[in-house]
Amino acid sequence: MSEPISGSAAAGAAGAAAFKAMGGAAGIAAGASGLAAFVVMLMMRPRTRGEWAVALISTLVSSIAGGAAVVQYFELEHWTHNYIGLVALFGLVFSCGLPGWALVRWLFNFIDRRRDKDLADVVGDVRDVIAGGGQHG
Repeated sequence: MSEPISGSAAAGAAGAAAFKAMGGAAGIAAGASGLAAFVVMLMMRPRTRGEWAVALISTLVSSIAGGAAVVQYFELEHWTHNYIGLVALFGLVFSCGLPGWALVRWLFNFIDRRRDKDLADVVGDVRDVIAGGGQHG
């Protein structure tokens, strides 16, 4: 009589199949990005529906693009070959998404305060802020 498949081998095969069905490394990036967006929006609650959409989009894009840039820069592609490496990449992609919404929110607040100014005035404000000699609001 043949030997039955052990429980741990079957669980490992099921886990590998689930990982492939989820999209592998792309699934890891999507999961980390979604989680980062969730955390950011809980900590910095959007004031309007439009702000909610911007928070979601900017966090997802900064997670995916920022995470990919960090992986590429530090040549971490080999981490995708095992489960622990993927967990580490999940954390990396998650971390890259956290500052995305804050940076976009700061930029939009800066622009909104200068809504009635023309381009030359805004450029002058940016120069003053960079030089440290102008008003910050």
